[in-house]
Amino acid sequence: MDHQIEDLLEHWLPLADDAWVLAVITQIQGSAYRKPGAMMLFHEFGQGVGMLSGGCLEVDLRRHAQKAMQTKQVTCVTYDASDESDASYRLGCGGIVDIMLIPLLKENHDLGLIELVQAFRHGRSGFYQLPLVKAGTDARQYQAAFYPEALTPFPASDFVRTGVFTQEAGESLIIPLRPRFHLGIFGGGIDAKPIAAMADTLGWQVTVFDGRTAYARAADFPHAHIMKLTAGELTANHIAQLDCAVVMNHNLGLDAAALKVIQAHPLAYVALLGPAHRRDKVLGMAGLSTESFSGVFSAPAGLALGGELPSAVALSILAQCHGVLHGATLQHLDEIMR
Repeated sequence: MDHQIEDLLEHWLPLADDAWVLAVITQIQGSAYRKPGAMMLFHEFGQGVGMLSGGCLEVDLRRHAQKAMQTKQVTCVTYDASDESDASYRLGCGGIVDIMLIPLLKENHDLGLIELVQAFRHGRSGFYQLPLVKAGTDARQYQAAFYPEALTPFPASDFVRTGVFTQEAGESLIIPLRPRFHLGIFGGGIDAKPIAAMADTLGWQVTVFDGRTAYARAADFPHAHIMKLTAGELTANHIAQLDCAVVMNHNLGLDAAALKVIQAHPLAYVALLGPAHRRDKVLGMAGLSTESFSGVFSAPAGLALGGELPSAVALSILAQCHGVLHGATLQHLDEIMR
């Protein structure tokens, strides 16, 4: 998917010397396809990377991006889906979306995107600060900044999600950024394939751990990193880089060994495949309990969504994992979009 900020940067970096414009949602009122902080890049030849709506706004945004490139000025656009005369009315969302478009120039250091690339490559999280300015502001004087978590000039705890920071110099949009989520799959059988594929589609990094010769074949996991190691051969660094894990070796001893290694690290989500009586056997062999894990321990793994095929099991596990990683609670969309 090219909606992750890392994916946007991968598209941009090889062509960084070309003319580009960054488009970012700064505010919404009512419902909208994406939220404040969502970003998209436009190339001088019209190519768009990422998306800020369901597809209808991007065509019009491209026109504004071209204007911003030509004038070297910041452009601000508002789409009102409640106004029948507005370009966004046909989206039917009924919300108001404010978008700021900023040309990437040598004078403004390409809005600090190189710093973002370096942070992601080193696995660092932080905050991206974009000053909120008026339309027509000279983009050559525009200064964006990326701050590692420990060096923010604002209270980092106030920006778990994108928000506005007000200071004497004016208002800034503060966007919390982190490297893509990293899923570890312990067991490279064929039923792990849909989990790896779906996680890749979500934009997550995937590593498959399995020391067995006939498992975790590269052809079955084309978008995953494969580690042909047993649990006993794993180092602390192998596990520390993970955010979540699914244990599915289909072997009691191997699952127990994997859980014992994983338990020593504060992963947000750990799932163990199999019914409750199998869970109890595996935990007993590992000398652990359901309370041994610092994050969510799901066993039997996943949500009760129905279905028994590997793809349905993968969906139930990743849906639950996704919710945990994003701090979500299980509720209907109409309950949170009123």
